Amino acid sequence: MNANRPFFRAKFFKDVSIFIRVMIEFWRGLHFLRHTKRAVSIFGSARLADDHLYCKIARELAAEFAKKDFAVITGGGPGIMQAANQGAFEAGGKSIGVNIHLPFEQRVNPFLTGSLNCRYFFVRKVLLARYSEVFVILPGGFGTLDEFFEIVTLLQTGKMMNRPVILIGRKFWSALIDWCRDTLLAEKMINDIEFKRLKIADTTEEAMAILKTYGI
Repeated sequence: MNANRPFFRAKFFKDVSIFIRVMIEFWRGLHFLRHTKRAVSIFGSARLADDHLYCKIARELAAEFAKKDFAVITGGGPGIMQAANQGAFEAGGKSIGVNIHLPFEQRVNPFLTGSLNCRYFFVRKVLLARYSEVFVILPGGFGTLDEFFEIVTLLQTGKMMNRPVILIGRKFWSALIDWCRDTLLAEKMINDIEFKRLKIADTTEEAMAILKTYGI
């Protein structure tokens, strides 16, 4: 038993170190965003080129939100995130990036009026959700899907007040929405109210029209 003490002692100090790093990261993030009173979080793939249709839509949408005095918050990286930040930046709005340290693909884009780097994905997701009144989800991979399902879970469980969730791109999202309706809803794993919370738009005009139904 005594032989195991150094191992458990080392594990204890490692756990304490992780705890402290997490708390510091949360404090830095909440302090960084503390003056953000009205915001939209825009999610989407980091892997799309600037001239991709979805990047163009992200840029247009962000510009429209900036004109309505929304701060635009993204993951701060390339692709759709950069397009959204660029739209807000060029419209003279607040353009915020909450970046993540990754060994590949993620870099801070040049269209930010404020940025923060995170080590932990779960801290980053809290910060992307905490201050936003609207969530816009453009096409993306596993990371975007993770963020999307986390947001709708928070809404479903009442951990977050009801807020608009708009999916951009019917062609991209239709199979997932059909599965949610034909499987999750049909099997009563979600209810009709939860399903109807998911709104889809193809254009900036459609997305902004959905927002009007929420009084925004």
